[in-house]
Amino acid sequence: MRYFYIEPEVSGELGEGTLMDTTVHPPKVEKLNYEFSSWLGDDLIESFPCYIVSERLAERLKKSDFSGFDFDEVEVTKSSEFDEVSTIKHLTKFYWLKVEGKPFLSDIAISEDQRLLVSEDLLTLMNSFHLNYADIELFEG
Repeated sequence: MRYFYIEPEVSGELGEGTLMDTTVHPPKVEKLNYEFSSWLGDDLIESFPCYIVSERLAERLKKSDFSGFDFDEVEVTKSSEFDEVSTIKHLTKFYWLKVEGKPFLSDIAISEDQRLLVSEDLLTLMNSFHLNYADIELFEG
């Protein structure tokens, strides 16, 4: 099985409502607030060390047999400049994609260098959604 790195669209940052322990690396996030400054429409979004997915991608993943993840609630907010710079004005519902898998033993995991690593089969499914602004690279380890 081949694996790929995905570096998703970054549409904002962790908001003021995020609760996390920054004394460890990567920081351990207890509560996630994602504050959008813009959005280009991708179904997978990142702000280190967290990932969020659109409701439609989350629903498809929940029905799948893929391993290495769970979902949780995310508080989504917009920055003051969002409406000025974003061509998409309405945000869909998002879920926090909690990546819990082990590299090469799960379909999704965090690599040693803290990048998102997915199996080829999971990437195939994800590519049927919008990943237009994600950088995807074959793992060659």
